[in-house]
Amino acid sequence: MTGKNGDERLLEMQLRRVVIRENSDHQYIYLVEKDGERSFPIVIGTNEAFEIRRVVCGVQTERPLTHQLAHELIESLGGRLVGVDIVDLKNNTFYAKLLVEQEGGSEQKVIDTRPSDAVALALRAGCPLRVAESVLSEARDDMAKDDLGHDSPPEESKGDDDAAK
Repeated sequence: MTGKNGDERLLEMQLRRVVIRENSDHQYIYLVEKDGERSFPIVIGTNEAFEIRRVVCGVQTERPLTHQLAHELIESLGGRLVGVDIVDLKNNTFYAKLLVEQEGGSEQKVIDTRPSDAVALALRAGCPLRVAESVLSEARDDMAKDDLGHDSPPEESKGDDDAAK
């Protein structure tokens, strides 16, 4: 598959870890190549981190929250989320796209989104999560280990999800 310029390879990723730090506005998700070892962190907001954790843990809420609502809107309007791509990294900010296929597969819409929202929706929809090779090459950290051998978030992570926060 190709990336933003039509010629860049996209690699399938999976969520490796969600790190929620109390008393902090910056939470972390770690993505790792599905069939590889390269990984990278993304700094995300607290609401997005809790939504991703809810999906991973299978927690249902009484009323739909924002990502549940977005997923239900896509489906109720005859669409289906078929993939999300993290396509760029500029000034420590990641850029992502939602790939929404209309009923019958006749047309695909590409929608700009923050990576944290894209990951939350991809997990909810069960669709592929991919990253452009150039983004992975620039952002990769391959899971630095702390003194106890545990995966640890870097002190200053590349790629704020939303630099305007």
